[in-house]
Amino acid sequence: MRLYLDDDSANPLLVKLLRKARHDVMIPQDAGLSGEADPVHLRYAIIEMRVMLTKNYDDFPDLHNLIVAAQGHHPGILVVREDNDPRRDMKPGVIVRALANLVAAGVQVADSYLILNHWR
Repeated sequence: MRLYLDDDSANPLLVKLLRKARHDVMIPQDAGLSGEADPVHLRYAIIEMRVMLTKNYDDFPDLHNLIVAAQGHHPGILVVREDNDPRRDMKPGVIVRALANLVAAGVQVADSYLILNHWR
């Protein structure tokens, strides 16, 4: 899968594991977008036809809904929810496994807002 990880999710270990699992991964640093606002990251993901992977579950539902309301399209938004509970928060390896489960299930990602935690 072609992925773009925003600043919130661009953990070096996660990037390494995703690439090892044969995902094509870009991060803000690669694109010269470190520290940019969420709409800038999503715009880049759309232009580059990459599924957005983020831990920011506050802003991206509104961005997704705006695109849908405008009858637009995006490659997909995958969200990893964190509850600040080390026992429940998804570690990088679990995120990679959840992504594999999502892909294996054949779920349509394009134009979708999906919480990856449900695919552990």
